[in-house]
Amino acid sequence: MAETRPLLSASSETEITLGVLNAIQESSEVTQRSVARELGIALGLANAYLKRCVKKGLIKVAQVPSNRYAYYLTPRGFSEKSKLTAEYLSQSFLFFRLARSQCEVLFARCAERGWQRVVLAGASDLGEIATLCAREHGVEVIGFFEAGSNRATCAGLPVFPDATGLSDADAVIITDLADPQGVFETLRSRLPAARLLHPKLLHIADETATGGER
Repeated sequence: MAETRPLLSASSETEITLGVLNAIQESSEVTQRSVARELGIALGLANAYLKRCVKKGLIKVAQVPSNRYAYYLTPRGFSEKSKLTAEYLSQSFLFFRLARSQCEVLFARCAERGWQRVVLAGASDLGEIATLCAREHGVEVIGFFEAGSNRATCAGLPVFPDATGLSDADAVIITDLADPQGVFETLRSRLPAARLLHPKLLHIADETATGGER
């Protein structure tokens, strides 16, 4: 079978796919026309991306009354949206400022609750920014968790390749940029929900969150 060619450049594809997934998460009643209008793209292109997302298992379609169709994100779609958001933001000049402000909120919350030892789940640029914020709130980052990693250190701190490194932590903050939703899913069965935090910019689907950063 011939390989399907990209519709646009990689960066444009990411932006449009992310826009489609965000639009569907916000309202299942979107149409091809409303997606095209919201993203400022041609109707045919919107249709092509919706079909591509269905084919990849990122969204599902259900027929509703009045001969209309409703679109829903699948669990895989939520995961992909989280991943694409992180990739998009990491390339944006706003990333550092946004990451720092949201990490500040999380570390302030840790300090208020008396959580003094934190592990960052994800040895990434976001994780390195988080280490800077921690110092300003009197919270100690004791290391990074990255499953199966061969890295010994990140930002001068140890990298734990398995969950045993989490035992000494009061809380864990997700800082993974490659698959933040997947890391969250892995850890939430191991930790109390209240002690597993993540900055809003990662767009992690978390039914326990009440708004803002978790």
